[in-house]
Amino acid sequence: MDKYENINLSDYTYSGEGGQGIAYTHKSEKRLAKLFNPGFSADFAIKEFEMARVAFELGVPTPQPYRLITDGERVGTEYELVENKRSFCRIISEQPERMEEISLRFADACRKLHAMKADTSRVPSMKARMQAFYAQEGNAPLFLVEKVNEFLKQVPDTPACLHGDMQIGNIITDGKRTLWIDIGQFAYGAPEWDLSLCWRVTQIQDAGMTDHLFHLTPEQMNRHWTLFAPAYYAVSPEELAPQVRKLLPYAAVKSAYMYHLTYHKPIDEEKAQRLVQML
Repeated sequence: MDKYENINLSDYTYSGEGGQGIAYTHKSEKRLAKLFNPGFSADFAIKEFEMARVAFELGVPTPQPYRLITDGERVGTEYELVENKRSFCRIISEQPERMEEISLRFADACRKLHAMKADTSRVPSMKARMQAFYAQEGNAPLFLVEKVNEFLKQVPDTPACLHGDMQIGNIITDGKRTLWIDIGQFAYGAPEWDLSLCWRVTQIQDAGMTDHLFHLTPEQMNRHWTLFAPAYYAVSPEELAPQVRKLLPYAAVKSAYMYHLTYHKPIDEEKAQRLVQML
């Protein structure tokens, strides 16, 4: 914990929360603190901070990462505060008539990120990250691990920059800049790793969950996909089916990883069986 600087939460105000933690805005300085939920290790926060710093230094449009922090119980990171910012999902929630515009802007931002060539000496491979996760005993049911390993042998390790948690809640604008946030899963590899997550989050049918995570309804999330995906792939909506089929195994592999990352336990066998059907 010697890498962490202690903060006093009385100097901050609550800003919002996501699946992994809570954000706080400094009352007098232009800083945003993100504290992970209890259960996230000190090493995890360090790795996320290092990846955010590498992405920033390589020119990815993202707020500047400042330091590692702790409130004495939770660990986290502190970033440049982007004033008057709104996430893309917040814009759609507050101005639903702008959904097409924002979904197309999101597609453009995704294409630009994936067109960036990563420095593979500083950025980890997403494929290697998945291989390491599934190689660790107890992270997933054995029958899922076996199917995943078969798939990973075929996955290309292209040098495209990947966000790692790409979805419309993790991109913001202040009206002048468009910036990626929560970029601690930054990596390189096949763009399908990112696109499969974009697809996966639009398939959540739980209205409470989509409202909590994205401030949107399941119907709005699905509509977003039907606007975003054709623009990203430069195809008609009728030509999307082959692209989605290609994303399914990537989504399956990433789902068990993200579940473990969020809940600190392996995905249960019933859910794992459903993932096997996607591989």
